[in-house]
Amino acid sequence: MGQVVVTPRSMTAPPHPALEKLRQAGYEILMPAPGEQPTETQLIGALENAEGYLAGVEKVSRSVIEAAPRLRAISRNGVGIDNVDMAAAGDRGIQVLRAEGVNARGVAELTLGHMLAACRRIDFHAHALRNHAWQRRKGLELHGRTAGIVGCGRIGRMVAEMCLAFGMTVRAYDPYADSAYRPSGDFAFVTLAELLGVSDIISLHAPVPGDGRPLLDRTSFEKMKPGVIVVNTARFELLDPQAVRTSLDNGTVAVLTLDAFQSEPPPDWSLIDHQNVIATPHIGGFTQESVDRVTEVAIDNLLRALHG
Repeated sequence: MGQVVVTPRSMTAPPHPALEKLRQAGYEILMPAPGEQPTETQLIGALENAEGYLAGVEKVSRSVIEAAPRLRAISRNGVGIDNVDMAAAGDRGIQVLRAEGVNARGVAELTLGHMLAACRRIDFHAHALRNHAWQRRKGLELHGRTAGIVGCGRIGRMVAEMCLAFGMTVRAYDPYADSAYRPSGDFAFVTLAELLGVSDIISLHAPVPGDGRPLLDRTSFEKMKPGVIVVNTARFELLDPQAVRTSLDNGTVAVLTLDAFQSEPPPDWSLIDHQNVIATPHIGGFTQESVDRVTEVAIDNLLRALHG
């Protein structure tokens, strides 16, 4: 009986019913850290005899891949593969598969929720009332403001269309912009520099640059309008941590929202503790519908690769 290692938290605690497909196909399922992100040591131990690997957001290093001599396919429960050492996988001839687009709706809807929470400081008001304090802060409306969408793939397009439905102006940046994409409303593709200078809300939906450097560094923040809201439901590494902290402290960034972190849970909570940061624990694709879709697609991708 072959073995498949399963690590995504949404699949392992509790075990998702769709995993039964793997058992029916004759595979033994190993879960090295149910409900948690596994360590490298746990992965190396679990993958020793595995042929397949359903992977979450944990780092899949060269050391992990080289410790899995029978591994033939890695199937991600999402679209991002920047956590996988692609060179090491290529050296071994291991297929790396993505579940593309299946959690886009959940992430896009959470992004809009982050925008609304930041504009109305829902975090502050909820906390005040929970402590029996009647305190109010004047908020902002989305209508008439400019949203800057960085990365205009499936998720970015959904967010752009939601923003347009709220009566916002939308400016988008994508290095591979599709000129045929023309949603109704005040929408246009622009350069990143122009987007940073005109946006009231900047929402990130891009992969981490290939060179590993943050997309938004100190120079980027200096180009932004004072009081901008930055929403990051994509990858924490898109931001320069020191630059964003400085921008929060000096008021360039009025509110930062996060749904992704370099390590989960983060070892350093100081940024999350900032009074102008609203954070959620990577729940963008953590809806019933998204989890069901991504699990089915990731399993089907893996079985096709193993049986192909």
